[in-house]
Amino acid sequence: MKDSVSLKVSLPVFVLVFEVIIIALYAVFVTYDDDTNAKLQNNETSPMENSLYRDYPYFADVQVMIFIGFGCLLAFFRFYGFGGMVFNFLTATFAIQWAILMQGFFQFYYDGKIHLGVINLVNAEFACAVVLISFGAVLGKTSPVQLLVMASLEIPIFAVTEWAVLKYIRINDAGGTILIHIFACYFGLGVTFMLYRPSLNDGHAKEITSYHSDILSVMGTLFLWVFWPSFNSALTFKGDDQHRAILHTFIGLSSSTITAFALSALFNKRGKLTMADIQNVTLAGGVTVGASVDMMISPVAAYALGVMGCTACFFGYKYLTPFMAYRMRIQDQCGIHNLHGLTGIISATAGICAILLATEETYGPSMYQIFSHRAPPEGDPQLLELQKVIPGLKPGLGRTAREQALYQVAAVFTTIGASTVGGLLTGLVMKFPSLASPSDKNCFNDELFFELPSDFSSVEAPLTYEGKGQMNPMDTKV
Repeated sequence: MKDSVSLKVSLPVFVLVFEVIIIALYAVFVTYDDDTNAKLQNNETSPMENSLYRDYPYFADVQVMIFIGFGCLLAFFRFYGFGGMVFNFLTATFAIQWAILMQGFFQFYYDGKIHLGVINLVNAEFACAVVLISFGAVLGKTSPVQLLVMASLEIPIFAVTEWAVLKYIRINDAGGTILIHIFACYFGLGVTFMLYRPSLNDGHAKEITSYHSDILSVMGTLFLWVFWPSFNSALTFKGDDQHRAILHTFIGLSSSTITAFALSALFNKRGKLTMADIQNVTLAGGVTVGASVDMMISPVAAYALGVMGCTACFFGYKYLTPFMAYRMRIQDQCGIHNLHGLTGIISATAGICAILLATEETYGPSMYQIFSHRAPPEGDPQLLELQKVIPGLKPGLGRTAREQALYQVAAVFTTIGASTVGGLLTGLVMKFPSLASPSDKNCFNDELFFELPSDFSSVEAPLTYEGKGQMNPMDTKV
């Protein structure tokens, strides 16, 4: 085919270089943690108390979301099913092994080593989710080498931002609203701004879906929907906090789902359901409850947040995505700003409100465990009294509700700033011609990068790139 791109050199060279780097770093810095090290097990240690049995179910659930949920969801283009699913597989696998190192240096590094256990893998999968969300902004317009470059840069930027926010600003973000969804969204928008392709605003011949690709994509939605409670609750405190997180996530997802169906039918000119709405808007509630998912916000608040998030997401797809493409040079291919940005801001705002309203009357002494930075500092007599009720309660910073709320606001702006700048710089690097970027004509086309089976069908282009087309590229959003 014309304008073909070969991965014969660029992809193997990139992989080989990073494999050498990763092997060297693993050899020097990575070892087992206490629950994995056979030397530390004896007749006084109980195998069933190993952290594996606490953390592995969540690891397995998030694995399904990463590889099957995201993979199927991104395979909605008729001629880019291989690219959506397989590049998701490639990028996710690389991102996780790279995140184990990058996050390890900031969170699990002591005695000169990164101590590795299943909890490291859970954290690395969250970092991987950040990359895959950002991937959605440039779906179909990048080569696998560009995606690996993006992951290689985004992971360390995310790890540094996560460490700085958690160590110095110190926030409550159990569901990862600020550090996962908001970061991933604005990083992805920064990348796609730098990779702007003016001709794609007029549509593309292969920027279309099919009956079977939409079915595959909605299967991804269902996998994400089913396992989202595990995603939001994996890193919460065990017990009542985790219990609330699961309940709130399910309630938020349920309310956003039925609202999405109603809005889809209401605003369709023929009163029919649109698959793009079902594939994406239904998931908004999982993001919107994230920042307050472990708090005592009440079930009705979780329900209302699901409705609010769904509504914002739906109208974002309908009006904001086209506006950003035509007026702001931001071609958000999968509408990540709607599903992760707008809903993330709503969620962060709800979390701030929940913090301001939190009292001992509502939470009891466990308030200082959930809002750990509000716990009395070391040496405070109140801390000793609380530790009698809650053994193991760690000293906090003695913040008031108002102070903690202001720190949450600071974290939102810090995250948006760091991710946007990081995305812009990463997009600049991704423009290097040696990274096998597809031409405008060959976007959304598996034929460019894959050996295809004989039953692969092609279509004649309904529009040309020299002239104006009638297709609206935002009609095939995800």
